[in-house]
Amino acid sequence: MQKKSLSDISIQGKRVLMRVDFNVPLDSSKKITDDKRIVESLPSIRKVVESGGRLILMSHLGRPKGKVNAEYSLAPVASRLSELLDCPVTMAKDCVGTEVMQQVLALQDGEVLLLENLRFHPEEEANDADFSRELASLGEVYVNDAFGTAHRAHASTEGITHYVQTAVAGFLIERELLYLGKALQEPERPFVAILGGSKISGKIDVLENLFKKVDTVLIGGAMVFTFFKAMGYETGNSLVEESKIELALKILEEAKAKGIKLLLPSDVIVAAEISATAAFHAEMVTAIPEGMIGLDIGPLTAEAYRNEILSARTVLWNGPMGVFEIDNFAAGTMAVAKAMAEATAKGATTIIGGGDSAAAVAKAGLAQEMTHISTGGGASLEFLEGKELPGIAALND
Repeated sequence: MQKKSLSDISIQGKRVLMRVDFNVPLDSSKKITDDKRIVESLPSIRKVVESGGRLILMSHLGRPKGKVNAEYSLAPVASRLSELLDCPVTMAKDCVGTEVMQQVLALQDGEVLLLENLRFHPEEEANDADFSRELASLGEVYVNDAFGTAHRAHASTEGITHYVQTAVAGFLIERELLYLGKALQEPERPFVAILGGSKISGKIDVLENLFKKVDTVLIGGAMVFTFFKAMGYETGNSLVEESKIELALKILEEAKAKGIKLLLPSDVIVAAEISATAAFHAEMVTAIPEGMIGLDIGPLTAEAYRNEILSARTVLWNGPMGVFEIDNFAAGTMAVAKAMAEATAKGATTIIGGGDSAAAVAKAGLAQEMTHISTGGGASLEFLEGKELPGIAALND
């Protein structure tokens, strides 16, 4: 997807309307507990400020359900952003209306205005044409740098592009397209995909799309037990999608027919319950005891997966290997994160597909060791499924 980016346009003296993803977590006292999303949008923001553009930022925060709700105000973001930029960031009372337009027109070169939560208006998620047009009237050029919402056709991501001539990608989206796009279009081989998570149903479209591209697929997470059930193994009390057993068999046959190496765990960590205090041990997958739940890949599998990852030139990871939020069931996921860090050091391109995998890499303290960590969970999943993302498709080619 060759899309125009922020580097391709002149912004000096222009009103630049930028959609960012400032959907950050807040505690009960309205303090931001993790400013990663704000930090990740800084390169695009700085580019506009330093090039003498007049920057108008817009974002959503939480789910205010189309009503004004002070709990979801972006005011804490404005103060954090002004600290990070070391310059004042003005906070608007709304995102449309006469007063907002006056604030926008009063902006000088290099100044920044943050609009109030877009989702205080039901028209945002409804992709309403009049609301889109009103947002568009605030800027002369539009920049989308919110990959996390690119899979949604909302007023600020898709509707707005019908009313502006110049609609380009910010640096964050440009990076996403570069790494995710290259992995799917022209990966350096061997190309290994690691898929985890609890359900086959959530990953079937990703598998179908990746089967056209990859050399090897490593499977972890609770979805392995649906495969094991399909193969006739006992799975104890592990999570099995009964309605997907036929599908699991079809996937195994398809991998074989396409010459794709599809690896399932040889051993798993089992416990009687999902709790931090439960006793746990490793079992071969052919001998899962009755009443036990499989909660992570075992040490033999972790070693086998590590070897596959280290032999790869491109590695894409989406979904944890087990219940990594509990330390006793995190070893498999951590082993994969470490192997990916080693692979990066050896020159491989390593891509984390957002969501839980990104959280796992952060928990392992290895986020800096990956080539690219996607900022959009749902968006990266749909991208990997081969779906068109409306917020990106709408940008200028």
